[in-house]
Parts: sequence; structure tokens; C-alpha cells
Amino acid sequence: MTSILIADDHSIVREGLKQVLVDTPDMVVTDEAKDGNEALCKALGSDFDVVVLDISMPGKNGLEVLREIKSHKPKLPVLILSVYPEDQYALRVLKAGAAGYLSKESAPDELIDALEKVANGTKYISSAVLEEITDTLDINTERPVHERLSDREFQVLRMIASGRTIREIAEELGINIKTVSTYRVRILEKMRIKNNAELTHYAIKNQLVH
Repeated sequence: MTSILIADDHSIVREGLKQVLVDTPDMVVTDEAKDGNEALCKALGSDFDVVVLDISMPGKNGLEVLREIKSHKPKLPVLILSVYPEDQYALRVLKAGAAGYLSKESAPDELIDALEKVANGTKYISSAVLEEITDTLDINTERPVHERLSDREFQVLRMIASGRTIREIAEELGINIKTVSTYRVRILEKMRIKNNAELTHYAIKNQLVH
């Protein structure tokens, strides 16, 4: 029996995932978490076969939780299930140690297939992600400049482009305003962009924000 921890801040998503697995006799959701801190505590404090983890959650975000899980329990498979398109986060989470990445728009059968694969110790890579990986191996392929950013810088970029102020970003991430300002400066330097307006334009053009 595959024991699964589901971590998502939306109860309707957690319930939906449990319903998807109702007719799968060899899989059972044994616990759930509504934020990043709770997810990390439960993942490290109990034994699960798979953790299904959202990226955007209160407290620690999914990438932070993923890294801490892999640091303490490197063999525990973590499947990222997110609203963000695969081309935005898939490579980042796979590099960080995730066993797979799925969009929440994926069909239920695809979720079950992914869970079976990662529970058996193999990576789950969709055709879209495989194409993305292939592109990164093509030295002639020009990569978007936002891929130069660290995970935290990329997160701050998206938040700035979504219209959040420096103070709002600091409060949401639990860091001080000066730190957010430092991230902003690094982002502008790495991307060779002058101001927030250009940053927002870039993010919208590259579909980094909705």
C-alpha cells in the first residue's frame, strides 16, 4: 500500500486528490497539510511513500520544503503538483530533487501514473518536460534570461510583476524589506532590466504571471 501525504493550501484541491485515488486500491492518502511548515513537519515526522506538494503555499514555499525534505530524507519521493505551467517550474524542481512535476490541469489518469512511477523509485517526466529538457541540451537554443535567476529571485520577480509592493513581498515571504530590495537589485542586474515596469512587461510577455 502506497502511503501519500498531500500538501496544498486549498482544501478543495486536497479533497479532489483524495477522490481521484478512491478507486485506486493500492494508494491511500494517510495525511494532509495546509501550508509549507506543516508539510515539512509531517514529512519529516512520519513515514510516507510519496509526498504530493504544491509550490505556492503559506509559510515555506514548495521549493523550500522540497529542499529540506531531500536534505533529511533524500530517498522520499516528492511529486510537485502545481497550478503553474510545466515550462515555468518543472526543470527547477527536478534539479532540486523532485521525483516529478505535474500541472493541476493534468488528467486524473496522468496523476495516478505519476504517483505509481515515483513510488517505484523512478522519475516522472511528461512529454512537455522532456521537450524542455531536450531544449536545454541544445547548445544552439537561446534560453530565456529569467533562467539565470535563483529560485528565490524568480519567486520575487513573479511577485513584483504581479503588482505586490516590496513591503507586501517581505511580509508574505517572512523576510525583511532590505532583503527583498537586494533581491530586486540582483534581478534587474542579471536580466539587464532598468525598472519594475520593464520587469512586469517581460514577465507578461513570457507568461510568468497571469
